[in-house]
Amino acid sequence: MHLSKTSSRSLVAVSMLLLFTSACSVATPKVATELAPADSSAPDSRKTVARVNGREISRAELDQAKRIILANKPGMQVPPLRVREFETQTLNQLISSELLYEASQKLDIKDLDKQAEAKLAEIKKRFPDPKVYAAELQKIGVDEKGLFESARRDMAIAYLVNTKIAPDIKVSDEEIKKFYDQNPDKFRQGEQVRASHILIGVDSTAAPEVKKAAREKAEKLHKELVNGADFAKLARENSTCPSAKQGGDLGYFGKGRMVPPFEQAAFALQPGGLSDVVETSFGYHIIKLVDRKKAETIPLSAARARIESYLGAQKTNAAVEAFVGEARKNAKIDMLL
Repeated sequence: MHLSKTSSRSLVAVSMLLLFTSACSVATPKVATELAPADSSAPDSRKTVARVNGREISRAELDQAKRIILANKPGMQVPPLRVREFETQTLNQLISSELLYEASQKLDIKDLDKQAEAKLAEIKKRFPDPKVYAAELQKIGVDEKGLFESARRDMAIAYLVNTKIAPDIKVSDEEIKKFYDQNPDKFRQGEQVRASHILIGVDSTAAPEVKKAAREKAEKLHKELVNGADFAKLARENSTCPSAKQGGDLGYFGKGRMVPPFEQAAFALQPGGLSDVVETSFGYHIIKLVDRKKAETIPLSAARARIESYLGAQKTNAAVEAFVGEARKNAKIDMLL
């Protein structure tokens, strides 16, 4: 079942935290959006584009928010004729976020700074290489202090939503059943396989001798596996994919989730089967099929919790929008864009 779990935070707050996501290296790559680093020293960056109850929102903040939105939607392009519309929508998100943050300041939120520090530490752990971490911050035009402030604001808004808005949200059994009956396509699950792999990673643009050495290593490991070596052990010791920590286990996946050469090889195997060395843009793989699931319709009993969560998120979003709408009525907002 594929249901978008849009949270109230993603609806109203342009959260930097959403940028820092990770994926296994055999998943189908997305087209990255090219973003020039922000220049906060430029004169125009200090220009005020809106005021919310006296608090100024600068051009730099707006540009940063746009970068974060685009970074979270790889491949997204804004046509020249819609740039103004995109900016206005983004500015309205910032205004909504500011109104929610103002409301959160009236609450007693314990250990907010410690929570933000913990979130920042969690984010940094996802980047073992400090240079990669620094590059991601530069891409969205923020330093670590700015990231901390964003985390702090984000958590304050989340506390407001979770304690003052979301508790009143209820989803009935009738609503869950109605959604299930009216959306049969969402509960049809295609054939899936569970596979493990060993990746000897090498860049597709690497020199021929480097690629040759990587392939030879993969072929050597393949011979060891054919002769009875433990797959999980070799994966932990040799694979360059993050899945190495799990002995190469990638879990279940359906068609369209992996790059084509990998997918074709995996779906051609039977449980327990071992592929030949498979070349992809990430390097050389050895794939072992663990299990296979036939296409099926997910029963309501299994889908119920996710439907409830999805409908609850929709209702929460609507409630947050209503909350912001009321806040706007009593706020002094100047749009200067």
